[in-house]
Amino acid sequence: NMAYKVKGTCVDAAFLVLGGYQTNVYIVSDGSATFVVDPASDAKKIAAALGGRKLDAIVLTHRHSDHVTAAAELRSLTGATVIASAIDADMICCPVDQRVNHGDVVKIGNMPWKVIGTPGHTEGSMCLFLDSSLTERLDAKPVLIAGDTLFFGSIGRTDFSGGSMSAMRKSLKRLAVLPDDTVVLPGHGNLTTI
Repeated sequence: NMAYKVKGTCVDAAFLVLGGYQTNVYIVSDGSATFVVDPASDAKKIAAALGGRKLDAIVLTHRHSDHVTAAAELRSLTGATVIASAIDADMICCPVDQRVNHGDVVKIGNMPWKVIGTPGHTEGSMCLFLDSSLTERLDAKPVLIAGDTLFFGSIGRTDFSGGSMSAMRKSLKRLAVLPDDTVVLPGHGNLTTI
């Protein structure tokens, strides 16, 4: 039941691997606020992994069921705000409280996460980037929550409904300008860097 710790980043992060597609479900905190990324399944297990901390937000990187199945139950268990891209929001089986677009900044606690629209896997896929200079841990690396856009040594599939390889190429160019040492938290598999 233990979450795996993510080391060396400018926030506290850990993840559980849940569901039939082995989705990485992240728990991210700066000490003043906590959010969960892509609750794949088992809302009660995710809630238990919070260790008594209040859940402030649930971030959904895209609409696929292996990333959102437990979102509605986790929202009702915790009262957390659900955040998703405006493009994918209507296709998500959970009320979306805050719809975001490319270029928006989502402030959770003292963390200003920049929304990077990364269509390609789905039309509304998004990544969230936190510049380490905007946090208290100046020695630690920036973070990208990547959903199913970027993986360790690979990229997200583009052959599903709403997928597009040409859109994915543009999205990867958006990510390529981020600092090289940015720690990438992908939707599946091992962590990586830009």
